[in-house]
Amino acid sequence: MNDIEIAEKHKMIGRNVAIFRKRKGLSQLELSLSLGHKSVSIVASAERFYKGKHFNIEHLLKISDILGVPISVFFEPEIGSEN
Repeated sequence: MNDIEIAEKHKMIGRNVAIFRKRKGLSQLELSLSLGHKSVSIVASAERFYKGKHFNIEHLLKISDILGVPISVFFEPEIGSEN
């Protein structure tokens, strides 16, 4: 897997986190606070892959718990194509 493919995976994961966060009715700030961060920057940046920022496995484990979804949903390509 090359760097471009990895970047695309990070983008897909970020989009999927945003989809499930919105379905749960949480703002980026609420999710950030639930993760133990004091600002929205980690969630906002990682959801958009801004400047290469992305969620790590620890983030994804915590987010799946907070949102009540299996971690695997963040890795499903078809989810990221929803609006």
